[in-house]
Amino acid sequence: MASRIADSLFAFTGPQQHCLPKVPKVTSARLSPGVYAVRPIDLLLKGTRRTFLVPAKKRIGCIKAVAVPVTPPSADSAEDREQLAESYGFKQIGEDLPDSFTLKDIMDTLPKEVFEIDDVKAWKSVLISVTSYTLGLFMIAKSPWYLLPLAWAWTGTAITGFFVIGHDCAHKSFSKNKLIEDIVGTLAFLPLVYPYEPWRFKHDRHHAKTNMLVHDTAWQPVPPEEFDSSPVLRKAIIFGYGPIRPWLSIAHWVNWHFNLRKFRPSEVNRVKISLACVFAFMTIGWPLIVYKVGILGWVKFWLMPWLGYHFWMSTFTMVHHTAPHIPFKPADEWNAAQAQLNGTIHCDYPSWIEILCHDINVHIPHHISPRIPSYNLRAAHQSIQENWGKYTNLATWNWRLMKTIMTVCHVYDKEENYIPFDRLAPEESQPITFLKKAMPDYAA
Repeated sequence: MASRIADSLFAFTGPQQHCLPKVPKVTSARLSPGVYAVRPIDLLLKGTRRTFLVPAKKRIGCIKAVAVPVTPPSADSAEDREQLAESYGFKQIGEDLPDSFTLKDIMDTLPKEVFEIDDVKAWKSVLISVTSYTLGLFMIAKSPWYLLPLAWAWTGTAITGFFVIGHDCAHKSFSKNKLIEDIVGTLAFLPLVYPYEPWRFKHDRHHAKTNMLVHDTAWQPVPPEEFDSSPVLRKAIIFGYGPIRPWLSIAHWVNWHFNLRKFRPSEVNRVKISLACVFAFMTIGWPLIVYKVGILGWVKFWLMPWLGYHFWMSTFTMVHHTAPHIPFKPADEWNAAQAQLNGTIHCDYPSWIEILCHDINVHIPHHISPRIPSYNLRAAHQSIQENWGKYTNLATWNWRLMKTIMTVCHVYDKEENYIPFDRLAPEESQPITFLKKAMPDYAA
């Protein structure tokens, strides 16, 4: 995702340099014992004295590590997995799924009823979203200025539910009538000015290539060569993957969904229909809002809830697949079952968020089979816990989890999975330093 975000958000076209700083390879926590360099997450969360020596130069120089002779935590040990889980803000870090298991093996253990479409439950989810969104607009209209942030938070969460309904339609898990799914999906995405078909095509690729390096269309580690390509782009990436990361889905929205050249010829006609619908909404809907309530009213009733939606869009998708122990792998090393089961995180949020967002964060079964309707995800999750629970990653949303993702999970490294920005460019990583100091370290 980083390379595509750079194209749209930062729009930098300077000369490409290839002077990537040499970073010491750190023995993975999952590899054999021996000489072990301190892991960046330990430096962040445990207060361990920093052992990385950085030359005091303006440019990025070589970063040297002092190897510390300690026994590395092995994720094969239950005790060590518990320690890693506590460090990262997880309830459980799962064992590695053996190579012998396939995605079909996991899917075959799911009850058949979790795949069944129930029209009543599907339309009930629509009713919940329409009602909660209408209530949110009423709250915005009636709230005094000091309560508007609460009204915006509620309304932004409510329209995230619209996205989840469209998401079910895209996966053919909303209705047995595919025309109804296309219509409902398109309409559900309109208040978000999100083109339905372009998103569907790209999202299908995310499921087919989850956590596959380069090919996954969701969050990707920052490529090392991109991080080192220019000082301007490097600073922009640090800021983007730092303080504004909870809204970086806006860049993904812009960059991935409006350019016809990004789609196959067989997809273009459907993409054009979706784009026409979105532009019609913007051309007719936005002027009507301004006509009724003015420019400030447009900001108040549409823009702020939309930013709230993107906060959840970014946060949910970050948490779904991003953690220091979850690798992105090249295509020749990628394993579908491991990526979908080991590489997906179940995260519990407050119940009102789960209700308004239709259990989208019960995410592991969704990656085992996207055809499971949202209202059946909890039953499917229970089955997975009974049969495959020791392999799953589980969390309850907490500040330590977010702090780990936002201050550690940055630049791709084959052995460590991620290298934090402040190890590669400490003098340019003030946004990360700020987050380390400002974000609480509380874990649920």
